[in-house]
Amino acid sequence: MPEIEIDGSFGEGGGQILRTALSLSLLTGKGFRIYNLRAKRAKSGLRAQHLSAVKSAVKISGSKVSGDEIGSKEIIFSPERAKPGRYKIDIGTAGSTALVFQTLLPVLLCLDQESELTLKGGTHNPKSPCFDFLKECFLPLLSQLGIKVEAKLLSYGFYPKGGGEVHFKIYPWKREGKYLQLSEPADWEGPSAEILLANLAGHIAERERAELVKRLGISPERVQFNFLSSEFGPGNVILLRYFNKERSEIFTGYGERGKRAERVAQEVVREAKNFCKSKSQVDHYLSDQLLIYLALSQGEFTTNFLSSHFHTNLEMIEKFLKIDKQIWSLRSDLYLVRINQK
Repeated sequence: MPEIEIDGSFGEGGGQILRTALSLSLLTGKGFRIYNLRAKRAKSGLRAQHLSAVKSAVKISGSKVSGDEIGSKEIIFSPERAKPGRYKIDIGTAGSTALVFQTLLPVLLCLDQESELTLKGGTHNPKSPCFDFLKECFLPLLSQLGIKVEAKLLSYGFYPKGGGEVHFKIYPWKREGKYLQLSEPADWEGPSAEILLANLAGHIAERERAELVKRLGISPERVQFNFLSSEFGPGNVILLRYFNKERSEIFTGYGERGKRAERVAQEVVREAKNFCKSKSQVDHYLSDQLLIYLALSQGEFTTNFLSSHFHTNLEMIEKFLKIDKQIWSLRSDLYLVRINQK
């Protein structure tokens, strides 16, 4: 029997439960069984995106798995030791390259040799980190813990077409004496904006820029157009960047059929303003993505919101690892999180 039994309907009840379990199973050598997989989703059970994470975990380790099929509501994973290497993984269509990368990264970091990952699929997907976010926000934060990863975008892949390609070079983690210290009030400067557009009418970008200028009070020159080859499209993304002395934060808005360009801009501006007003160091997406790395080392950060993903991911980590955790509510829009490996 697997060491760890997990009810996949607990917490936010989504795919992050599976991805975190895969990472920690390979790290600890503890097998798991998840039942009620993605029970809180409209289409419960394993979908293609989640199956790609399972197959990728098996590819780097030779682990044994049962229940690895579309629609499965139960999966049993028996881990084997991961091996460093050069891995090429085709996720298929627009499956998120970022989510597969974040599943494998904690494992490959902890090996004694460098590894390379080439992933094909979606690079800019709603409801998952885009490549720019990984390279400019996520990885620079991890570098403060001694983590070194080189990231390169080879081609764009938008939902639903996909077909993008990214490459990562992952070095062994030198974590001794590192502490993530992000508790001081953050003053964010900017913003600047970039609008990606592929195989769509140019007036969409014009309307988004006009709305950004209006809502942010910036000059049109602060909004850059990036018109991509039609072969990558259709696709439309707003990247809104804020900066401080050490790093950047990116807020992302995705155009979609039936959604007005003005609304895409309005939503991303609202999210960015709420974050900057809080003076927190880490947005609520990054906050749950950082947890596994702090559980393997130590650190603290402030964030403006603790999502259900955050609480679920933290509970998942505690099923595999012993950690010390402290969380303080400083204001309604500011929380301090401190996590150390026991």
